[in-house]
Amino acid sequence: MIYVKKPDEINKMRAAGKLTGDVLKFIEERIKPGITTAEINALIHGYITSHDAVPSFLGYHGYPASACVSVNDVVVHGIPGGYALCEGDIVSVDVGVIKNGWQGDAARTFAVGKISPQAQKLIDVTRECFFEGIKHARNGRRLGDLSSAIQRHAENHGYGVVREMVGHGIGRNMHEDPSVPNFGTPGTGVMLKSGYTLAVEPMINAGTFKIKFDPDGWTTRSGDGSLSAHYENTILVRDGDPEILTL
Repeated sequence: MIYVKKPDEINKMRAAGKLTGDVLKFIEERIKPGITTAEINALIHGYITSHDAVPSFLGYHGYPASACVSVNDVVVHGIPGGYALCEGDIVSVDVGVIKNGWQGDAARTFAVGKISPQAQKLIDVTRECFFEGIKHARNGRRLGDLSSAIQRHAENHGYGVVREMVGHGIGRNMHEDPSVPNFGTPGTGVMLKSGYTLAVEPMINAGTFKIKFDPDGWTTRSGDGSLSAHYENTILVRDGDPEILTL
């Protein structure tokens, strides 16, 4: 069942979304060569809890950290640890926040120092995929219109669109209906309605669309070891352009 959010609920989601976006701005300024992924997680945890909110991810289905920190070929769900970021790495940071019972979810891929032109292009195109997709996040459009726009933009650049991981509805719960794939067919899927809130999150690999899992059961890598980027925001569907709650 997909929930249409009421005006007062949307206002609460705006507050959760704003904090989620603020967390990513905060951590972006601190991502430099030498910082460990565990230090990134600790900073994020401290920022969220100091703003009277709860990290959504901590303990979620047993996940052991407050942020997912995914380096280079890691697509999503990288568990923070002792790895120190190196010049030339790219790192995706995915953050969820619960504020007054409502959720925000967003992710960015950041450059660590000076990176290759190829890595920068992947980051840029992944971000562009999000904005191409949400052009179709309007009342009365089909979800497949959004999904296919993401796929088309990525594949036009020769990239692989991850299929086994998708975006999702969001509200009181981190994951709600509907699933929001990053691939699809125009004119198909759920009809979008004003008041739907979605986490739209292109996960794009420089090589194959296939993925593989580390033994920890969380860390998800590109199937061929190629770089992967992630860009996500929580959005509100309206009659016109959607409202991005986490920017």
